[in-house]
Amino acid sequence: MNLEQQLQEHLKQIAVPNQALAAYAQEREDALAKPRGTLGRLEECAIRLAAIQNTPSPRHEHRLIVVCAADHGVLEEGVSPYPKDVTRQQISNFSQGGGTITVLGRHAKAKVLLADVGVNYDFPPNPGILNLKIAHGTKNMAKGPAMTREEALRSVLAGIEIVLREPYVDMVAAGEMGIGNTTPSSAICSVLMGLTPEEATGVGSGLAPERLAHKAEVIRRAIEINKPDPNDALDILAKIGGLEIGAMTGVYLGAAMRRAAVIIDGFIAGAAALLAEKLAPAIRHYFFAGHCSKEKAHRATLEYLGQTPLLDLGLWLGEGSGAAVSMFILECAAAHFNEMRTLEEAMICDTLEIEKAKAEASR
Repeated sequence: MNLEQQLQEHLKQIAVPNQALAAYAQEREDALAKPRGTLGRLEECAIRLAAIQNTPSPRHEHRLIVVCAADHGVLEEGVSPYPKDVTRQQISNFSQGGGTITVLGRHAKAKVLLADVGVNYDFPPNPGILNLKIAHGTKNMAKGPAMTREEALRSVLAGIEIVLREPYVDMVAAGEMGIGNTTPSSAICSVLMGLTPEEATGVGSGLAPERLAHKAEVIRRAIEINKPDPNDALDILAKIGGLEIGAMTGVYLGAAMRRAAVIIDGFIAGAAALLAEKLAPAIRHYFFAGHCSKEKAHRATLEYLGQTPLLDLGLWLGEGSGAAVSMFILECAAAHFNEMRTLEEAMICDTLEIEKAKAEASR
């Protein structure tokens, strides 16, 4: 079985969530001991979790954040204020627990995995870093394809396998580390949503405003030179994407295969979600938007995917940070649904307590 066939076999396992369970969950939610609708979107989240996980008792305990890392050849075009070596430095920092995502992930009670799929550096053996390297970064997409189709396939399959190896997953997020990766993400958004490069291009990790026009022009050139097929997610990924973006796409697909909730983080995560939805349209029913980034095209991406962010805190770091914070929101959604009594249950319990008190009083 070749790589294309392997991916297609995986995609066949992604089905629309159980609508019968959604109906049951709606009935139970409406019967809980509170006025209907008073928990707002927590109610909607609980109902969706039950349908996604195919269970009458939605789960939240097993949380996974996969941080995918890779470098980008397009960095030589001057599209980021940071040098490529920062990718390596940050992954080393993450592996020692000193990064934003490792701190927030720890407090979100999530398992955080670091996956090197394309960093331009060979890390020494480290139990904290999964060595899944496909290449030492992509090529400069402004001069030709970022990678081969086989490399793109391998990156997606790597992300899927990470999730499939986990014994339990209830909610899954994908984070990233790759200096320059808002450039391929903007290119992907431009192609898949029909945005102009200017509409899709933001400041990334802090690019000076006067450099935005140059960054948009690099994206325009990459699209014109490579001519990615808007109907072929793998062609888009190979020509104007990134290895970590491919792995994130795979993480989402693997989570949906496992019937876990998929939490979209920031802008790069949104680009990966667009690719995942192109490969498996049913996956949009598994998505929760963790937050809305300040990056220019992120809100348009979420709207395109039919998502309303759980949080809007002005975050724009990436790494999976916003998704980690939003995991507590989904915990509250599942917990209230599972642990609250319905009005009928509350009345029965109240009656039993009254009868018990009467019995004790008559002794």
